[in-house]
Amino acid sequence: MKSLAGLALRSLWNRRDTAALTVFSIAVSVALLLGVLHLRDDARASFANTLSGADLVVGSRSSPVNLLLYSVFRIGDATNPVSMAIVDKVARHPDVAWVVPISLGDSHRGYRVLGTVPAYFEHWRYGHGKALAFTAGAPFADLYDAVLGAEVAQRLGYRTGDTLVLAHGVGEVSFANHDDKPFRVAGVLARTGTPVDRTVHIGLQGLAAMHVDWTSGAHAPPAERVSADDARHADLTPTRVTAFVVGMKARSAVFLMQRALNEYASEPLTAVIPGVALTQLWQLLGVAEGALLAIACCVVAAGLLGMLTAILTSLNERRREMAILRSVGARPRDVFMLLWLESCLLASAGAAGGILLMYAALIASRPLLLQRMGVAMELGAPTTYDLALLAAVIGTSLLIGAWPAVRAYRRALADGLSIRL
Repeated sequence: MKSLAGLALRSLWNRRDTAALTVFSIAVSVALLLGVLHLRDDARASFANTLSGADLVVGSRSSPVNLLLYSVFRIGDATNPVSMAIVDKVARHPDVAWVVPISLGDSHRGYRVLGTVPAYFEHWRYGHGKALAFTAGAPFADLYDAVLGAEVAQRLGYRTGDTLVLAHGVGEVSFANHDDKPFRVAGVLARTGTPVDRTVHIGLQGLAAMHVDWTSGAHAPPAERVSADDARHADLTPTRVTAFVVGMKARSAVFLMQRALNEYASEPLTAVIPGVALTQLWQLLGVAEGALLAIACCVVAAGLLGMLTAILTSLNERRREMAILRSVGARPRDVFMLLWLESCLLASAGAAGGILLMYAALIASRPLLLQRMGVAMELGAPTTYDLALLAAVIGTSLLIGAWPAVRAYRRALADGLSIRL
């Protein structure tokens, strides 16, 4: 068996160009399959780790998935705001431990601006109950203070004490800026791997101060504008917010509060449990995930069929090689094993190359995925499921490789020594 393995290696080396292309095609297909699975699992983990410890997310009447996307993941926009009256009412409920209102709508160079209260930095959790931490500065204390997520500060080069101007509306380019009311960077948050990293946090009163002289999305004429200092003396009590997050004192009261909010007569509301809404999101994306996985499996099958084609094509060229092996004492089953081992070696090398290629692609795309999609790709060791898939690929290659091996096995000795015209 050892001599046959060495012979198979030397045979592949003699056809190294074809063998290298075959190995590369299998490696690319395996890398795609494992990459799709890792992207799916890490995307789910990143979404699940975005908000921890919150019992309810409440917003205006909409689908639970839409509410979760715009309030927690900063994807999309709210249909309607909710009144601060209901926020205050829920906060005074004896079963409620804390309430954190959030307000979205503005941006800074493509990053979302979130208006909230100082309690946000105390109660917002991510991962497995991790609290937000500061790498520099502290929560906002002044009306025009801002706290930056880690990515905002890193990508834009901000430090505490720097000045930034927020833009009206959401977009990387804006022609309506709040340049008359600049903000000062009061703190920078530690990296979390969640949308918090891509968010500019300001106080609800600061958000109201920016829009004190705005009406219907338009800035007031120059003669009627309110300066930054004069805005400090205006009534900046927020009347409406985008949504609010609720933490209950006891888990047993979550469903009662959810039902009460969903049936609230004075204002159409939707209260969702984050974990339940995430489950609905994965159900919606299940078809797309299945389609991507099916495409990846088809690519793996194409790579293995390419290996089969390469071996079958080479059989006619190797007729004399097979005949010489038979003439020096090789038995038919030895010829079978030689072709079968070549298939095993090609598939094993392709599987190993696929793992290396996948990790190289993950390392190269990790910053982009984190910046654009908020997905933190983990570079851990291959899981048991990954190894099982690789074993399945190699096992399939052994079944496929049996076909050319059987054909070589059935050829007579005289077949390779005869001359075909």
